[in-house]
Amino acid sequence: MEISAAHVKTLRDRTGAPMMECKRALTQANGDIAQAEIVLLRSGIAAAAKKATRAASEGSVGSYIHAGGKLGVLVEVACESDFVARTDEFQLLLHDLAMHIAAAGPRYLNREQVTPETLASEREKVLAEVQGKPAGVLEKIVEGRLAKYFEENCLLDQHFVKDDKVTIADLVSSKVAKFGENIRIRRYARFKVGEDA
Repeated sequence: MEISAAHVKTLRDRTGAPMMECKRALTQANGDIAQAEIVLLRSGIAAAAKKATRAASEGSVGSYIHAGGKLGVLVEVACESDFVARTDEFQLLLHDLAMHIAAAGPRYLNREQVTPETLASEREKVLAEVQGKPAGVLEKIVEGRLAKYFEENCLLDQHFVKDDKVTIADLVSSKVAKFGENIRIRRYARFKVGEDA
């Protein structure tokens, strides 16, 4: 199938992926733009997984102060080169992440930071709520509720406030694919006037 330059440009405008990647994805998807976006997303996630082991010793700190100055966030995002860290798109990522953290208030960066005691406590709460269910169903309910807990409390599992179809982990993976570098959120701090640390 012949892929037109207009199709490639449309996909590039929608995804920000390089032209040759867009053409390859459209060829794979037989010209279907929606399918090509899925192909790009999958290849981006695969590329992100490969790059995840590379050192990310550069980066930048971004901030967001909510109107009125009662809520503020600092977030450190690491990448492999100073060149990428200085780009407008990387700075926009920093701002978007800081704004998301201000709005969503995650308690943890990732699932690994949730303590075993917290997980045990959450599991006990769910079990107390759904007593009397068959064992197989009970375990599925517990796993589902724990997944929901992670989604609400772990930054990387949260749905991005500007696009709820994308998690923060997906957002970062898409930037890894676009920049061709390992990018990761190192840490963040959220401050709210009157709230204890």
